[in-house]
Amino acid sequence: MRRIIFTCLLVVSCLFARAQAKYEGLVQFSGVVVTGDSLRPIPFVSIIIKNSYRGTVSDFNGFFSFVAQLKDTIEFTALGFKKSMYIIPDTLNTDRYSLIKMLSRDTVLLQETVIYPWPTKDQFKQAFLNLQVPDNDYERAKRNMALSEMRDMMLNMPMDGQMNYKALMLERQNKLYMAGQGYSISLLNPIAWAKFIEAWQRGDYKRKDK
Repeated sequence: MRRIIFTCLLVVSCLFARAQAKYEGLVQFSGVVVTGDSLRPIPFVSIIIKNSYRGTVSDFNGFFSFVAQLKDTIEFTALGFKKSMYIIPDTLNTDRYSLIKMLSRDTVLLQETVIYPWPTKDQFKQAFLNLQVPDNDYERAKRNMALSEMRDMMLNMPMDGQMNYKALMLERQNKLYMAGQGYSISLLNPIAWAKFIEAWQRGDYKRKDK
């Protein structure tokens, strides 16, 4: 019986020692990722332990926290920044370790490129001077800009979206205003008569007859 108990205790001790050796050296690795020039937090940085699939992503404020081991090589990658490495030191006396990681920007500035319609400026100048503008286009432009033509275009132009919307809202407003009662007779409305006289004096009805 004693031999069985001693064997069980020996097996449990071995398992405990193996588990302790397995989890020895773990550390809660936390920190914040910022830019190297302005110290602004960098969100959504990929923080991965090298040669593994373990890691995390920094939040909107650049903060991160995950469990790692001593001597692990941590890769920091973010769009628009250079990839950076960091090795967790093996001389820690605590199971927590904090870091402020700065990443350098990886921006490529391209030189200015000017595209011309002609290979050289001299060829463009020569082509521009030899350009022949037809007279009929010029005369047509002058005729379209005449006051009489523009007035006729204005009178015959249909209502646009804004005017249609205004007319619709006015119609709905009148319906809501006259809801539950009979419509007023414009024949007895002095304001309607005043508008009719002003339109008659302007000659609006004569233009309609034409």
